[in-house]
Amino acid sequence: MSATAPARLKRAALAAALCTAAGLALTACGPLGALDGGTGEENTDSGPYADLSGPEVLNRGLKATRTAKSLRLELTMRTAADGPMKAYLAVNTKGDCAGTISVGDSGTTELIKTGDTVYTRFDEAMLRKEGEGRPKEETDAVVKMLLGKWVKDAAGGADAKDLVHFCDLDSYLDGFRANDNIARKAGESTVNDTPTLVLTETYRDEKYTAHVATKGAPYLLRVQVAGGAEPMSLTFSEFNRPVPAEKPAAKDIADID
Repeated sequence: MSATAPARLKRAALAAALCTAAGLALTACGPLGALDGGTGEENTDSGPYADLSGPEVLNRGLKATRTAKSLRLELTMRTAADGPMKAYLAVNTKGDCAGTISVGDSGTTELIKTGDTVYTRFDEAMLRKEGEGRPKEETDAVVKMLLGKWVKDAAGGADAKDLVHFCDLDSYLDGFRANDNIARKAGESTVNDTPTLVLTETYRDEKYTAHVATKGAPYLLRVQVAGGAEPMSLTFSEFNRPVPAEKPAAKDIADID
């Protein structure tokens, strides 16, 4: 395995995650935010947001979420190509981020982007997955060199291009635009101990569920897709809190040159 392995690892680990990031626009151009002139059901309840219809509540949640300067996201989904995927990331509008991404059985990638620099660290499963088909001694040498170490890249470099997009909060929130929708109120629930109003829509064989906070700012706290080819759950939390993106210690950064 050559010194270019980290770049290949990044592409392999993040390809599905990046597709998912783009897929967040489901709430804008799919059922939960479709420009189809849907009216939702008439509001007659006396619960949270009793004076608003389902579409109005969802629009309020979308607008509030787009004002966030930073947040933490937790994504779980199953993709047709890569199987299960999980991501835990804190991101902000400055492009800083910190967290982990796991795709299928390929292992886990840790990610930090601070300023103009990106750092990645791969667990042994990820390193050995990349070494499949190569001599064992070569893979063992790379594992010895990189395990527990961060790999540094310039954010503007070709190898870090995908990572930079992944750490851009605006790219997530661009999908959340308040438009006409056909959301229906479906009772109350909680997300991380915050009370929410549940809104649902169905489209073909998929059911979309959104949770809008009823305490504090009306943030969109969770979006779920059940059924279909790629079920997913995306949870937002820790709005407007500092992102723990700090440069690793020099002794922990690999010298792959």
